[in-house]
Amino acid sequence: MLAKSAYPLRDVPLPRGAVRVDMQLVACWLLATGLLIGLLWSAILSKLDSDRKILEENARRQAMSVSHAYAQYLTRTIEQLEQLTKQIKFGWEKSGGAASLEEMATKGLLTLPQLSSASIYDAEGKIVTTTVTTRRAFSISDRPYFQYHKAHQDDVMLIGQPVISRMTGRKVVPFTRRLEHADGRFAGVLVLGILPEYFTLFSDDPILGRGGILAFIGEDGVERMSKLSSEQRDSPQLLAMPVGEGNELAQLTPGPYLFSDGRIRFAATEKIGAFPFYALVGLSRDDVLVPYERNRSAYVRAGIASSIVVFLFALAAMLMSMRLMWRRQQAAAIRETYRIATEGGNEGFYIIQPVRDRNGWIDDFEIVDCNEKGAEFFGLSKHAFLGQKVSEFCFDDYFEQSMDAYRGAMQSGFYEDDYRVPSGSPIKAEWLKRKFVRSASGLAITLRDISESKRHEREMSRLATEDGVTGLRNRHWLMNYLPGALASARTNASMLAILFIDLDDFKNVNDSLGHSAGDQLLREVATRLRAVVRATDRVVRIGGDEFTVVLESIHNEESVANIALAINHALHQPFDLGREPKSHKSRIGASIGISLFPRDGEDMETLFKNADIAMYAAKTGSKGRFRFYDQPLYEKIKLRLDTEQDLLQAIRDDQFLVHYQPRVDTHSGQLIGMEALVRWQHPSRGVLAPSHFINVAEETGMIGAIGEIVLRKVCEQIAHWQDTGADMVPVSVNVSAHQFIEGKVKERIAHYLEHYGVPNRLLEIELTESAMMDSAGGIFDQIAAINRMGVRIHVDDFGTGYSSLSLLQQLDMDVLKIDRAFTAQLGVQRDGEIFFSAIVSMAKALGMRVVAEGVESAEQLAILQTLECDEVQGYYIGRPQAAEDITEVMRKGMLFH
Repeated sequence: MLAKSAYPLRDVPLPRGAVRVDMQLVACWLLATGLLIGLLWSAILSKLDSDRKILEENARRQAMSVSHAYAQYLTRTIEQLEQLTKQIKFGWEKSGGAASLEEMATKGLLTLPQLSSASIYDAEGKIVTTTVTTRRAFSISDRPYFQYHKAHQDDVMLIGQPVISRMTGRKVVPFTRRLEHADGRFAGVLVLGILPEYFTLFSDDPILGRGGILAFIGEDGVERMSKLSSEQRDSPQLLAMPVGEGNELAQLTPGPYLFSDGRIRFAATEKIGAFPFYALVGLSRDDVLVPYERNRSAYVRAGIASSIVVFLFALAAMLMSMRLMWRRQQAAAIRETYRIATEGGNEGFYIIQPVRDRNGWIDDFEIVDCNEKGAEFFGLSKHAFLGQKVSEFCFDDYFEQSMDAYRGAMQSGFYEDDYRVPSGSPIKAEWLKRKFVRSASGLAITLRDISESKRHEREMSRLATEDGVTGLRNRHWLMNYLPGALASARTNASMLAILFIDLDDFKNVNDSLGHSAGDQLLREVATRLRAVVRATDRVVRIGGDEFTVVLESIHNEESVANIALAINHALHQPFDLGREPKSHKSRIGASIGISLFPRDGEDMETLFKNADIAMYAAKTGSKGRFRFYDQPLYEKIKLRLDTEQDLLQAIRDDQFLVHYQPRVDTHSGQLIGMEALVRWQHPSRGVLAPSHFINVAEETGMIGAIGEIVLRKVCEQIAHWQDTGADMVPVSVNVSAHQFIEGKVKERIAHYLEHYGVPNRLLEIELTESAMMDSAGGIFDQIAAINRMGVRIHVDDFGTGYSSLSLLQQLDMDVLKIDRAFTAQLGVQRDGEIFFSAIVSMAKALGMRVVAEGVESAEQLAILQTLECDEVQGYYIGRPQAAEDITEVMRKGMLFH
């Protein structure tokens, strides 16, 4: 706005020589008109340039904000994959190469949604184990990442360029890590194939617009993945790299760059954590400047109209030779031009003049000019706003805050900020971009509503720390929050508890009712967890079916136990997973592991590890329980896990031995048969009896492989004895319920008997009573088929289970082996002999021979001879011996007379 003249205006008569003066005035006004029009267009162009710069600056900031959020997204993803590769590498190297990815996948250990495949290749690039079923024979030895790992002895996880997987035929981004033998030699490569589109799921952000680009680029300048508008790109073409900048991503400052597709974009990059990669975001200038292009034509029309007005005014002034009228018309034209230029803008604008007291102190300001937008911010019309003082629409604390800001701008000459509008303000916005510029004796103030932009920033921050399914805080939030909570607990000398919660049988819900029901269940679990914990406690979803609760300011273990008990009770109640009246109700429960600060650890990693160990113990003991961490528990679980890993290696390396224990006629002492008993030749713990590993083998499903090894070794040994002319007796082999459930016992027996040329009568099968009861419905046909082969069936450890007489009749067993617990009672109390005699009578009635297990003394043997027991077995008769030692017993044939 032009300043008013310092002198009052008045009418004056035309002087002599007016014609000459008018000619000068004509010339002056022609020049003035040209200057005025030039100023007008300069103002219009300056306004357009200002609008464009504001839009471009916003685009730079938005590009930085989105690239920051995208980098956080990629950082979390890569950190998860790096942790997974470390865990697989550790497990594989720990097991000596025996770890099975198929087994891990079956157990749900490889359930990341972005994972297409996980594979381990040997030192020649050939497949060792994978999560994907394939029959193709191929090698990856020509892959760059394979050659790199083979040549470099480091533990770096490489992220390669997208390639077509030779296993699945799909395009994947390979995440790879070197595998080594115990002596450090190259053992192969672990490869995780990640679907490329997973890296651009983030691109649904509306800020990217139609021409925006999102890219995942390495420090080497090679693009791993990009997405342009709705077009997914995973080719190595450097579309996402700005041209002409040397591709130095680390030095790329946010700003406009010309891309190789001919478009200019406002680009920003963000380093992805500690990894050698960058997230690049480019906002198309065409999209950014849409408001600018829309307003430019309006400004041009306004400029043309204003130029015409100025020209007509100058023409009228030239015709009139009165200086006063000329000045008044000029002022009116200038004011009209200002109105046209400011009313069409998107920013609020007003000018204030200071009101001073007698001492010169500014105690108020008066509105002397504004546009409609500026008045609208205060809920007033332009007419009502003009002439008001700040004190008339700003009150109390807000008036003092406004006055301090205005006085500061009057002193400094300029002030700019992002201002959060307080609750007592008359301004109708949440956030403002404020700019104060001192102009002559007043302040020119522009306001722009940035509430939507701020809301978007808050939403981006929320998404980075919130679980998308349950609305709970996520792992990223917990990792940032917990160090502060531990520091506070350490300062206040208070306790803190970590509850690691794993839902029981959640996979069954997903498999039977679908993932939508699974998500609904997770949300219900989150609601119940928040309902039972205290308001100050933190509930976090770690991922999958795992949750964590952080309890702060606790005083004793009992209060933690009460909360854990309440959680178990809440989660044990049925879940209604549908909206229909007869919808499905599911029960799951949860296993909870608890670690306490500072008793069980003083850092996050230790507390999480110990809570996980306690949870594992709770789950293996009996689902739906909670358990606190303790050191003996850790040692027990560690021994079990070590045993499980060592068993995998033992099966792979065939570390099992078979010993043979004689079974003789009770009265004559004649050798009648032998029982094959497995032993584990452990590399460091020596020879282990079955009690040290059979339970683990049964729980993990490895008992099937061990049972087949024993069956093969026994048949091979019988064949060897036959070839050497030994006096042969039948050998019985223990078969687990797990093998019968698999349904291939008869086929495996027939295979090995035929392969080694062993007569069927020389092999007998032992099945425990409890195993027979657990799988009775599924073994009738198999036992009948084995009987038809001429292979006799023994009921082992009879008396420890709950088998019925009718079941024994249906299964048509040949031999009943009475458990050693009953044999031990002989000679101790009379009831033991009575009970043993009853079992013998029952077996005789069913046409079965009776074997007494665990005979340890001559007294027990004498009693068994009176009870008509057919056969005896135990340490008194003969200990289990290796095949080469038992040969002498077979030669003698008679163990007592």
